[in-house]
Amino acid sequence: MKRVTIYDVAKEAGVSLATVSRVINGSTVVKEPTRERVQEAIEKLGYKPNAIAQGLALQKTTTIGLVVPEASFTYTGQIINGLIDVAKIYNYNIMLHTITAGITDIKGIIEDIIKSRVDGVVIYNDKLEMPEVEELKKYSIPIVVIENHVKADNVCCVYVDIEKAIYELTMKYLEEGKDNIAILEDRKNRYSSEQMVRGAEAAFRKKGKKFRGFLKIPSEIRTSYDFLSGWFAKNRYDVVIGNRDSQAMAILNAARENGIEVPDEMEVVCVIDTKYNSMARPQISSFSIPSYDLGAVSMRVMTKMLQGQNDFDREIELSYLFTPRQTTKN
Repeated sequence: MKRVTIYDVAKEAGVSLATVSRVINGSTVVKEPTRERVQEAIEKLGYKPNAIAQGLALQKTTTIGLVVPEASFTYTGQIINGLIDVAKIYNYNIMLHTITAGITDIKGIIEDIIKSRVDGVVIYNDKLEMPEVEELKKYSIPIVVIENHVKADNVCCVYVDIEKAIYELTMKYLEEGKDNIAILEDRKNRYSSEQMVRGAEAAFRKKGKKFRGFLKIPSEIRTSYDFLSGWFAKNRYDVVIGNRDSQAMAILNAARENGIEVPDEMEVVCVIDTKYNSMARPQISSFSIPSYDLGAVSMRVMTKMLQGQNDFDREIELSYLFTPRQTTKN
C-alpha cells in the first residue's frame, strides 16, 4: 500500500504544503474553514504525521532520552512503565539508553543523547557520585534525575529518602532496646550505602550512642555471601540491613549455615523491595518504594520543564512504606 504523504493531503484539501504543515503543528494563523478542510483530508486519507519531521518544524524532536543502569532492569521495570505511560499522554517518544558499569559513564551517554537531538533527558541512577552530579549541571538541556537528590538550575529530581527510612527503622529498634544493628556495604552502590549509614548514625546520635555496625566487605572477598559466611561464625546481631534483594538472601543463607535463626535470633531487612523478596523463604521484610510513581512523576516534571513552567516543585520526595514479612518479628 502506498504511504500517504503531506503532498497527498495538500492535493486533497486544495491547499499548499505550508498550510497543511501549519494545521498539523497547531498554528493559529490558518482560517477555521481551511483548517477543517485539511483535517477532513487527513482523516479521509488516514495520514499520520511523521514525528521527527513534525518535531523539526517545531524545533523539537518530541523525544526524551531515558538512561538506566543495565543491571537494574528488575527494579526499574515499573519506573519505565510509569514514565512511558505519562510520555504517551503528552505525545513524547522514549529513547532508551543503558549504562554498563566500568564500560560506559553518565557523561558519555548524555553527550551521545544530546547529539541525537532529544528534548530532554531522564536519568535513573541511584549510584551518582558528586563529580557526576556536578557534570550534569553543565548541560543546558532539561534533565530529571530519579533516586538522587540533586540541586541545580537545569536539573530536577524525584526521589525516595532512604536515609530517613533507615533512620526511622533504626529508631524503632533502638526504642525496643536492640542496638546491635548492622548495615551491610553494597559495593555496587556506594551512594545508597552512605545514605543507609547516615540514617543509622543519626538515630544512634539521637539516643546518645555511636553507630559502629557498618560491615565493610574486604576488597579481596568477592561476594556478600563469601564475607558473611565467615563473619557470622564469630559475630551476632539483633538486626542486619542489606540494600538489595541478593544481599538480603546472602544474609539469610549465611545466617542459616551458621545456625542463626531468623527472625528469632536475628532480624533481616532489605531496603529495595522486589518480587524476589516475597519469593524467598522466609519472605524478606523490606521497604515498598513507589517505583511506578517515580517514573510517572519524573515524566510529568519533564513536561513542565519543556513547557517553560516555573511554578512547580523541582525536588520531589515520594513516600515509602515498610513492609514487614517473615524476617522481622513485627
